[in-house]
Amino acid sequence: MNQTKWNHLKQELFSSKPGIAALCLLIVLMLGAIFAFLSPYDPNLMNAGKPFSTPDGSHWFGTDDYGRDYFARALYGGRVSLLVGFASMVMATAIGVAVGVISGYFGGWIDSLLMRALDVISSIPSFLVLLLLSVFLKPSVGNIIVIIALLMWMNVARIVRAETMSIKEREYVLYARASGQGAGGMILLHIIPGLIPVIIVGATNNIASAIMMESSLSFLGFGVQPPNATWGSMLNSAQGYIAQAPYLALFPGLLILLTVLSFNVLGDILRVGLEPKLDRR
Repeated sequence: MNQTKWNHLKQELFSSKPGIAALCLLIVLMLGAIFAFLSPYDPNLMNAGKPFSTPDGSHWFGTDDYGRDYFARALYGGRVSLLVGFASMVMATAIGVAVGVISGYFGGWIDSLLMRALDVISSIPSFLVLLLLSVFLKPSVGNIIVIIALLMWMNVARIVRAETMSIKEREYVLYARASGQGAGGMILLHIIPGLIPVIIVGATNNIASAIMMESSLSFLGFGVQPPNATWGSMLNSAQGYIAQAPYLALFPGLLILLTVLSFNVLGDILRVGLEPKLDRR
């Protein structure tokens, strides 16, 4: 990324109040997840004497039906949700970039084969595949990450392919090709660096999608298994107590909403900052 784009990106970010708020919120959430062990409460420790305690100075988010501190469970649940989001994003982005670059750079029958395969995979309802795979695979964080990544790489591949087809026709790439540089060197030295803005924006959107997908999976009971918590599983557990303890659904729901919204806001800012010509006519 050249200095001009970096300066433009910083200008876009720090001139946007929603962008600053989103960045600060994500930093707070990540720090909370990282330092969750500092909480004085064990997230899985049951207390039969304090079920459904409303939020107060001792229990900031109250307690659940088993008397467990809800704030501690939200912190530890954030660890899983954010880990799944980031790890799935990395894996999906890597697969999508590899497929997109190979398809866009080489073209011909390789492009046709990869794109037809991508069309077939994309035509299968993602959530149906997600549920089926979760039934046959043992529930674990690692399996959830792999499953979600395998369902998210297609959009990255399409965008990267289109951008690769554009980059490979630019003068400096044509000159490098004419000088006898091999395909591997062309891709690593010229194509991939030109794709960095597209990759960053796609990765940001993938994090939000992965968190939503993990939350949906956990909400339906196919994600991380009890007593461990994620924001989605907390919502699932809360649905039977909406009238009695609405805060049980409110807090994890807000955390999911704010996290996904923050990533989407940052994604829009990155898109404008890294590709200003597309948004400033």
